[in-house]
This record gives sequence, structure tokens and C-alpha cells, in this order.
Amino acid sequence: MTRVAPKVVPRVDLLAHRLTGGRVVPTRLFMRTVVVTSTGHRSGLPRSNPLVAHRDADGSFLVVASNFGQRHDPAWVANLTAHPEATVVWRARTIPVRARRLTPEEKAAARPDILRVLPMYDTYAHRAARDLPVFRLTPVPAPPAQG
Repeated sequence: MTRVAPKVVPRVDLLAHRLTGGRVVPTRLFMRTVVVTSTGHRSGLPRSNPLVAHRDADGSFLVVASNFGQRHDPAWVANLTAHPEATVVWRARTIPVRARRLTPEEKAAARPDILRVLPMYDTYAHRAARDLPVFRLTPVPAPPAQG
């Protein structure tokens, strides 16, 4: 499952997301999922990824780079690190955000929220044998419309 899921699940989620204008992402049936679009760190092209997310009371999102417990970070980590400006689709609404990787202390404080949305976090961390990056995606004001 850990070999197949990383290749199949995101593709199915993105296809459903595109076909329904952001209203449907199959993983949402089981977990809170958002679609994060960031800029490719090498290509400069938009890259969309369905990610399990916790939404804080302040409107920010926590996302974990678990990569289904694989030994390497998902590509979106490098993208958000190089280009922290991104968007999150939440309930068919596109929200501009700025990403910031949590410090170890912040990650420890966020642990209960992470486990609430990703109960297999510890299993993934053990299997991956790496520190799983956690990012906070904070909403930013949208740029004024030009016209």
C-alpha cells in the first residue's frame, strides 16, 4: 500500500478536484484534505497537491510532509521552502497563504492537532526514519484586483 498510495491517491484526488471545481476530493471522505498549489522550485510552474490539513482557529492550516511514510520528503516541501507563497483550496474557496516550516518546539506544541487529522503520524515517522516537516500555511490578504 505504501508503494501504490503515493502514486495513486494524489492523482485521483486532483482529478476529482479539477472535475468538480474544488468541491470534491475523495480523501476528504476519510481525512480533512486541502489542495495546496505552490510554485515548482525548479520549473517555476504551478504544482497542486492534495494534503491532509488541520485548520486552526486563526484560519491557518497545518500540513505534514509525511509522504505516506516514505524515506524522502515530498516535492512540495522544496517548493514551499523556495517559494512560500501558495494557495489553499478549502471548501471550494481559494485562499492565498504564506508557508512557514515549524520549529521543533512549535511542532511539539502542534502535535495534538496533527494527530487529530493524521492519526498514523507516528507510524509514518517511524517508517520514514526522518524528521517529518510540518508547515503552517497562514492566510494573507489577496492582492487588489487590477482593472
